Amino acid sequence: MSEHRPRIMILGSGLPVEETASAHLEASFDIERLDEVTLAIDALKRGQFDAVFAAVGDFLPLERALVEDRASLVLNTIGEGVLVVDRQGRSSWCNKKMRTFRPDVFEQAKRIGLQALTIFSSQASPVPEGAGQPRSKKFTFQVGEQYFEMICSGVPDEEGHVRQVVGVVWDATSGRRIQGKIDAIDASGRELSRIDRESVTKLSPPERLKLLQDKIIKYSKDLMHFDHFAIRLLDRRSNKLEVVIAEGLPSDALQIDLYAQPEGNGISGYVASTGRSYICHDTEKDPRYVVGLEHCMSSLTVPLMLDDRVIGVYNVESETVGAFTEDDRQFAEIFARPVAQALHMLDLLLVERCTTSGQVADSVVQGLAVPLNDVVTEAQTLMEEYIGDDTMRERLGRIIEHVQEMRNSIKQAAAGPGVVLESSDGREVAVDPELSAKRVLVADDERNIRETIKEILTRQGCAVEVCKDGYEACCRLEQQKFDLVVSDIRMPYRNGYEIFAAAQREQEGLPVVLMTGFGYDPHHSIVRASQEGLTSVMFKPFKVDQLLEEVRKALGVTGESASAKADESRA
Repeated sequence: MSEHRPRIMILGSGLPVEETASAHLEASFDIERLDEVTLAIDALKRGQFDAVFAAVGDFLPLERALVEDRASLVLNTIGEGVLVVDRQGRSSWCNKKMRTFRPDVFEQAKRIGLQALTIFSSQASPVPEGAGQPRSKKFTFQVGEQYFEMICSGVPDEEGHVRQVVGVVWDATSGRRIQGKIDAIDASGRELSRIDRESVTKLSPPERLKLLQDKIIKYSKDLMHFDHFAIRLLDRRSNKLEVVIAEGLPSDALQIDLYAQPEGNGISGYVASTGRSYICHDTEKDPRYVVGLEHCMSSLTVPLMLDDRVIGVYNVESETVGAFTEDDRQFAEIFARPVAQALHMLDLLLVERCTTSGQVADSVVQGLAVPLNDVVTEAQTLMEEYIGDDTMRERLGRIIEHVQEMRNSIKQAAAGPGVVLESSDGREVAVDPELSAKRVLVADDERNIRETIKEILTRQGCAVEVCKDGYEACCRLEQQKFDLVVSDIRMPYRNGYEIFAAAQREQEGLPVVLMTGFGYDPHHSIVRASQEGLTSVMFKPFKVDQLLEEVRKALGVTGESASAKADESRA
């Protein structure tokens, strides 16, 4: 095999090198002789030469042509259009990319180039010595539905006059659309976060959450184009991810218990524990994926972040493999920020309302203590003065009794949601035959509440089962049949919605009454259950007759028998 020999080009004929050393060169090099500069340039493009011998007159044009050719190669390779515009608004040169643009785009670019040339010429022409190149100017123009951006730079001649402009043009439609979507997401975020005190006072907690939920679903569908998704909030006490908003997902997928742990809790658990978003391109090949949308083929899950702290996850699913891109991930992360802020703000307002309610009750007790004592003292003094006047003494005695009843009611209200108040008129509630033999399940983690409700309903003839947590209540629903379920919404292991869902799963149409303290609903059970047929909601503390009224309403009984019996006893 012959070894590689260096190649030498000899440009032109009659060179001194041919007369003196041609034979020696041919012994060691491969020689290629060419007579014209254009042929030499083509040869240099096709192959590699180690040396070129040329006369000075030929070498300079050859070098200049090579430099221009390489510059043209660079300009034709870049992804932007480049053109040179003169004083007549004509393009004296353009690269290949520029020639691919539509004629109307090309014409608009030339007009802008001429406009830039006029600006450069009016600023300083000739360009002062030492001032450097004229500053570039950026332009934006639209042709049809496409957006373009263009940067123009003046080219001064040897005398410093700007007679040409170089323009770089690129299609900015995609960037404009992305920015437009970001702006729309930002606007939706401001709308989601618009929860002021006025709306808090006008709407109940379930109504406020329903309003927020409707907005989130609307923006998720119309703006983000997500049709199947769920939002889970992190319960710090149990580390559980509670579903608060869901759309387009089967109930079985929402019943799965997921915790903020990197392993064994699906993609949502991984995202909640790490704070990193996750794209599942193919659910059949991803071991982290757990059951969700029927025929789900891909998913996108992003964390709900608040001050660098994960408060939940936003999970989106699709029936198409590889449905989500990096752009979708970025848009979802941007959208998740105002969603997290809005949900957190709603919870803060509810907590504030609950705290304020308790403080107001305490303030009322303290503020009325002295005046009520004064009323009792004055009444007792008057009774001493009216010795012998039995009618007046009886009236004063009733005043003292009413004051005592008022004290008891205020004390019960100040005790907060952990008590059941006496009946509204202070008399014992009559037994209702229509409630007799009704099987009722009562679930509350506060012993006082569940035992009191059991006692009240048992006196009405109901057969009452009590449970101290959500898990026990769900198990009891699987084992026995009931006519009614009365449950608190915030208990260990299962929340109010999960108990409601379990009741419907075991006995479709089973009436459920949920209870909450001062309207506080951290897992948003009330809204979710209301959409699926929740019978009623009671806000603690409630009175005995209010409890019985809700029970009768849930069971579909009138309570007329109890009213008639009460009237007879009073007669």
